[in-house]
Amino acid sequence: MKLGLIAGNGRFPFLLLDAARAQGFAVTVAAIREETDPEINHRAAADELITLHWLSLGELSRLIELFHKEGVTAAVMAGQVKHKQIFSSIRPDWRLAKLLLNLRSRNTDMLLGAVAKVLADEGIDLISSTAFLEPLLAQEGVLTTRAPDEEERKNIEYGMSVARAVSGFDIGQTVVVAAQACVAVEAMEGTDAAILRAGKLMQSLDEGMTTLERRLTVVKVAKPNQDMRFDVPVIGIRTVETMIAAGASCLSVEAGRTLLFDKDTLLKRASEAGIAIVALAR
Repeated sequence: MKLGLIAGNGRFPFLLLDAARAQGFAVTVAAIREETDPEINHRAAADELITLHWLSLGELSRLIELFHKEGVTAAVMAGQVKHKQIFSSIRPDWRLAKLLLNLRSRNTDMLLGAVAKVLADEGIDLISSTAFLEPLLAQEGVLTTRAPDEEERKNIEYGMSVARAVSGFDIGQTVVVAAQACVAVEAMEGTDAAILRAGKLMQSLDEGMTTLERRLTVVKVAKPNQDMRFDVPVIGIRTVETMIAAGASCLSVEAGRTLLFDKDTLLKRASEAGIAIVALAR
């Protein structure tokens, strides 16, 4: 069986590519010109069972033609496509333009779900992006050497309620909390930018003008009806480094619904920095 891989940015496409090849799949990669790391050229050149094609955002017809030509009947999306890219840089071909005109709303879930349906109608089944990476899903419990303290647990409880409400509107999946007050909500800028924004806001507060506990807690959740075929919550070493820069001391994610990239390195770095990471069941 030949697997199709629609590759966005970051390390996700590379991890999935390695996992698929380890299971014996030949892979046709559709790399997004505006997003995918050019390093994927070297990966494809080193493996004769990886076929690489570069496409621009919006070339839905070309994607379908490519997969048909390569004999792909099952595909996976891996790697982020920045929300702002989808709604600012995209130059839709006729097929995608028609799809966009028929959307009830232009959030990413609605768009990607519509793309998945078009692919299915063309005989290409879009499967879960975690299908090859289940060992990387966060397991329930405290993942670092330090557990959240009482203040952080209160922040997590409050942050969960806010994040779940916000994610239900497909606004973002992350909120940043201090002293049970919401400091930042993720929108199109992404998780890391939201964390940095919260850090800058807290640092700008006059010490004499606030009694807020300044340690930040980051809460990341899956959407209420998360489609695991795309936009799966992901945490990587960059997230931990961003938390350190922003002065965040705790991270909460959802068990079984969040991918942890470079897990051992990530947890070691977090523990060294005194950051508590916990995965909670929904």
